[in-house]
Amino acid sequence: MTDHQWIPNNEDEFTGTIRSQTEELYRIKDLPLDDKGLIEAPVIPLKDVVIYPQMVSPIFVWSDSTLLAIDDANQSGHTLVGLNQINPKLEELKENNFYNIGVELAVGRMLNMPDGSRSSLVQGRRRVQLVEITQDKPYMKALFQPIYEDISIDHQIEATMRNTLELFQECVDLDRTIPEEAYFYALNIEEPGWLADMIVMSISHDIKDRVKLLQILDPVQRLDSAAELLAQEIEVIELENEIHTRTQSEVDQTQREYYLREQLKVIQTELGDNDPWITEINELKTRIESVGLPEEAELRALKEVNRLAMMPPVSPEVGIIRTYLDWILELPWSRYTDDNLDVVHAENVLEKNHFGLPKAKERILEYIAVKSLHPEKTRQPILCFVGPPGTGKTSLGRSIAEALGRKFVRISLGGIRDEAEIRGHRRTYIGALPGRILQTIKRAGYSNPLFMLDEIDKLGLDYRGDPASALLEVLDPEQNFSFSDNYLEISFDVSRVMFITTANTDATIPPALLDRMEIIEFPGYIEEEKIEIAQRFLIPKQIEENGLQESEIRFSISALQRMIREYTYEAG
Repeated sequence: MTDHQWIPNNEDEFTGTIRSQTEELYRIKDLPLDDKGLIEAPVIPLKDVVIYPQMVSPIFVWSDSTLLAIDDANQSGHTLVGLNQINPKLEELKENNFYNIGVELAVGRMLNMPDGSRSSLVQGRRRVQLVEITQDKPYMKALFQPIYEDISIDHQIEATMRNTLELFQECVDLDRTIPEEAYFYALNIEEPGWLADMIVMSISHDIKDRVKLLQILDPVQRLDSAAELLAQEIEVIELENEIHTRTQSEVDQTQREYYLREQLKVIQTELGDNDPWITEINELKTRIESVGLPEEAELRALKEVNRLAMMPPVSPEVGIIRTYLDWILELPWSRYTDDNLDVVHAENVLEKNHFGLPKAKERILEYIAVKSLHPEKTRQPILCFVGPPGTGKTSLGRSIAEALGRKFVRISLGGIRDEAEIRGHRRTYIGALPGRILQTIKRAGYSNPLFMLDEIDKLGLDYRGDPASALLEVLDPEQNFSFSDNYLEISFDVSRVMFITTANTDATIPPALLDRMEIIEFPGYIEEEKIEIAQRFLIPKQIEENGLQESEIRFSISALQRMIREYTYEAG
């Protein structure tokens, strides 16, 4: 059985093997110098480990070429050189993939590990500088220039070493992962370069930092770099400790509040008092049961209240659930206004507020007349007023609401590109709210307002969804009795809402949406109609707004005609 096949049978045998390997390392001789003061040595690449002079460390061997290099060194009883790779992922060993400075290593016998790799202890001897690679196969060999650190200790260096030791002591006190023996060992080091190597090996887990220090040849400069790394490490450890302390304090405070709250509940129960939080939960339950919610909404609200009762009042989730419950309770689930179905009254209101528009007025009066025959059965029409700006589309919608005795609400759809504007956001989003449909109905306070959707032809479309498609459910009489908002996730009946949309042209309205609406054209006004509108509505309005009396100013027909012909060219 060769040395490479030996596997220890138990822990005591393994410990004894390590001890004997360490003793063997000190018996391995350094490579002799040639006549140029150089050494030629086998090279082993180091990927995830950095070894400094004077340090003993295990290494793991996977490649056959590295194993051959170690065998050669063991047979000759001499050292070899470990070079760190610049890019550890590259398998091809070339000179430009190695750092220039390496370490001469004494390597002990190889041991087989359970995972199939080979392991051995190595001891760093001295830094060496790569001169030239002399052999590629079967393993790499190269010429190196040994680097000697012979420096006299003056007061400046001694002061730097003391300062570094003080920082190291502080770091050991703060970081429990560094054993105290490391500081005692550092106290007995008298060379600045060796002290820097030992400290960085103890504190830095970053391979790049260790390699960077290995490349620094000046011992004093290396000690300064070690002190800088120490200061950074202390700052990070102090910050970690502060965060840990603050987090632990918050957890302890939360637990303390929970236990005190539970004790307070027991005490208040014994005394017959009520916890304010429990009282608030009970009031919410009473309000839910008394407000007259649909069955689905009531079950959902009670479920959320039960979740709320199981949480401490300071939990961030409490605010989200309370907002959700407030929306459920404040929506007008079953509050309706009574329609005024008097056709004569409606005709008077429309004639008083508007001149012309016979087709639109006739359609509204027709709807009111039909609805008066069967008030509970008639579906609400989805009207679409199409015409140029200024022809009275929005104001006619307001007059229809006045004639029916309904609340009038409107939203402008121009430029809306986000589907969530119509259907709302999921509750998982921070600051989520229902869509503008339910927000506007809540603002109306009733479930059957006259809802005007202005500028439906100017809906946008982008990566956030298609608002026009979201409106299909709202404007379809076959679906809108169970409109589902993403935020509420409860069906809301909007079938009793009278929707009126406006557009300047029907060319840009999606066909599926256009099919659900009844188009009423608003043609432009002719000159005679504009004169009549000016005399009936515009002039009295301007006289009132400017604080004048009708006797103080007069507009002649010729003046109105001139303004219409030479100043206003709009259809409205």
